[in-house]
Amino acid sequence: MPEHDIAAMSGADPQTIATPTDPGVRHRKRNLFVVGGSMAVDGGEGSIVSALFPVIQVALGLGTGALGVLSAAGRLIGMVTGPLWVWLAKKTSRKFVFALATGFWGVWSFGAAVSQDFLQLLIFYTVAAGGLAAGHAIMPEVIGDSFEDRKRGRVTGLFYGGMAAFGSVLAPLIGQLANVEDGWRIGFAVFGGINVLFGILIMLFYCDPASGSAERELADLTVEQREKTAKVTWSAVISLMRIRSYAVLLVSRMLSSHMLLGAFGVVLLVQDFGFDTAIAATVLGPFGIGYLVGTFLGGFLSDWLNRVSPDFGRIGLLQAAQFLFAALAFVTLFGGFEGIGPFLLMFGLLGLAQGLNPGVNRPLVMAVVPPELRGAAFAIFVSIIESLGFAIYSLLGGFLAEQIGMTAVIFWLVVVVMAVNGLVLTLLYPVYRHDRDALTSELERRRAAALGTTES
Repeated sequence: MPEHDIAAMSGADPQTIATPTDPGVRHRKRNLFVVGGSMAVDGGEGSIVSALFPVIQVALGLGTGALGVLSAAGRLIGMVTGPLWVWLAKKTSRKFVFALATGFWGVWSFGAAVSQDFLQLLIFYTVAAGGLAAGHAIMPEVIGDSFEDRKRGRVTGLFYGGMAAFGSVLAPLIGQLANVEDGWRIGFAVFGGINVLFGILIMLFYCDPASGSAERELADLTVEQREKTAKVTWSAVISLMRIRSYAVLLVSRMLSSHMLLGAFGVVLLVQDFGFDTAIAATVLGPFGIGYLVGTFLGGFLSDWLNRVSPDFGRIGLLQAAQFLFAALAFVTLFGGFEGIGPFLLMFGLLGLAQGLNPGVNRPLVMAVVPPELRGAAFAIFVSIIESLGFAIYSLLGGFLAEQIGMTAVIFWLVVVVMAVNGLVLTLLYPVYRHDRDALTSELERRRAAALGTTES
């Protein structure tokens, strides 16, 4: 049935609904499940290294510094593979890349499972980690093509929150492998096998939405009509940097140093507050739960504020999240707390503040970037900028901790930098509406051009 007939029967404005005949839109929830599941399992391989490093260290005779090398390598590889996966998805299909990169790529984990020395483990683990970058770069593009703007915040929040929930359940189970001989090897092999299974599930059940399917301006165009007016070229990708809102969001992403507190939080409590390592590590539980709550809350607040104030609502929430994290980090450092209890609470609140971000910043990018360029935009946003920032703050933090102490490192690199991040986001207020309206006008121009071509 034609879309306008459906709209008339339902009383809806045909310009506010996505194309109901697009199979990828009809099966969007199933798509989120199979790809999200594969990404969650893929992320579990990283949890094996962080949770079981002490037994890996003994098994392979490693120094403590090997953990930092593995962690950094696992993130930096995404700077290369993320854009490459996006390019391959344009040349082939997103379904093929998801199945390969977040599914069948799990075979590399079998190599990590049988590694006999650090070099072998580093190579196999790094290559395996390169597959996860595909999901983080391409999945936001799929969400943008599957859900209209008014739903993107909560869908993004639920998607990342679901993966966080899976990770929270998975973490203690992975920890139990420490009590099993060669448990870390078993863990790599099991996760690799599950990833391969998800690769099969993606091939069977994932149905890719066409680019621009959820844009109201393009809802009544065929796939061929949309693609005819939306070519992806190098000049088009470069033009992303001329979108002022996107440029501001990139700077903000580089200044997002909150991941440093998650990475060095336990060391901070041990070195500067005198806690035993086992006691200090308990703060990671509340942090993970807080992050989970934050992703859900941030997604729903994002969409609600966008309805209340389309021009400023999401910007205000994103800005508030940065200031909130800076304030909570300051209180954590200088609150004069005694005992682990207050720190458990503070780390839970810090996790919540960090979790607010995905459901806000991703929809902001989607609102100003053309549908066909969102994959490239998120490859730059997540795979390159976020990974580069993580590497810089981690390396700088580790070096400065020996010079000025961990408390000073967290103050300058987290409290101060995150406060600056919040101030930088002020630059979004005068440009976001213009960039969003410019995209709307461009999509309307494409629709007119496509319909004019058809009619002629």
